Amino acid sequence: MSSEALPKTVVPSGITDEVERARAELKAALAAIEIKGNLPRRASEATARKVAEAKAFARREPALAAAGAVAVALAVGAAVWGIARLLSKR
Repeated sequence: MSSEALPKTVVPSGITDEVERARAELKAALAAIEIKGNLPRRASEATARKVAEAKAFARREPALAAAGAVAVALAVGAAVWGIARLLSKR
């Protein structure tokens, strides 16, 4: 397995030079920190995963997906109506 096929956060095995190994470990640690700390990227990836799951569910169960969409729309509408009603009483 070549080092190009490894993820950025993995230290390649077989490094015998201590300095080279330390550099590889530092590079992997910095890549892991960057991945963990990049919240917008992580949120975007999580959103894309959930959208793909929702689309797959809608293809498998279109009636349930439609019912779920209606339920969410009703809940959002009720919340907006309730907030508007509370604000209008002030």
